[in-house]
Order: sequence, then C-alpha cells, then structure tokens
Amino acid sequence: MRVGVISDTHGDIDTTRDAVRIFESLAVAQVLHCGDVGGQGVVEAFSRWPTHFVAGNMDPLSELCELVVAAGQHFHELLARLEIDGRRIAVLHGDNARLMRQALDEGFELICCGHTHVGDVSWNGETLVVNPGAIHRTFYPSVAVVELTSLQVTSVPLY
Repeated sequence: MRVGVISDTHGDIDTTRDAVRIFESLAVAQVLHCGDVGGQGVVEAFSRWPTHFVAGNMDPLSELCELVVAAGQHFHELLARLEIDGRRIAVLHGDNARLMRQALDEGFELICCGHTHVGDVSWNGETLVVNPGAIHRTFYPSVAVVELTSLQVTSVPLY
C-alpha cells in the first residue's frame, strides 16, 4: 500500500491540487498531512482518500478540527498514532522537539513530519523519518510517497 505524505500547504490550493494529481498518478491509498494546512479548500482537496491531519504551528487547533471533521476526515490534534497496512506510523508537524522525541521513543516504524519546508528522508535507529518538504513558502514544492510494505520513499518535486 502507498501513502501520500504532504505538509505545509498553508492554504495554497493551486499547488495543493498539483500534489493531489501526483498522488492520483501514483495510486496512493491514504494521505498523511503533517500540518500547516491553512484552510477548508486544502482539506476538501483530499476528499477522494482517507486523510489524516495534524495541526501545525500556524493552524488554529479548534478551527482545523472543525474543518477536518466536517469533511469526514481524521483529525489527530498534534500527534497521530496510526497503524496502516501493518505499519506503526506517527504523524506530527515537527516544530515540537518533545513530541518528536516521544514519537521516537514509542518505536514507530515511520514518522512523518514537516515544518522545515525542506524535504528529507533519514533513519533514526530503526525508525524511518520522512519530511515531504512543503507546498507553500518554498522554491521547491514537493511531496513524498511511501510504499509501506518496503518502506521505500519516493520524493516528488511538483515543478
């Protein structure tokens, strides 16, 4: 199973739609949004998949919760603890070192985070950490797709 990973959309619906087309072309089954969503249009753009959202440092928590729930999607506040296709996955924004340490200590196989606006894929012990980059406020918008069976990551530039 493939999951799409996206972060830091900041309400940029046009570039978010480009990311949606990438996810469609790569046949993702679910989407993980690592925060700094930026509004209703972005939430609605992911209506074709089960999508898990966490809040970023620029997202008003209660407002984002209302938008995500109203769209019939999954809202996890600041840290999502998921099991998808047999993999233990954490999703967080990445601006909170305590939450990142907590996720690492809990032994997730995959941690997805954003915030830096720079894509990165690295291993921290037995944990794969994926930052898909950003959609907005970057010269190089990008997303990531993770094949959960193999934990193979494809970083996809949008331009």
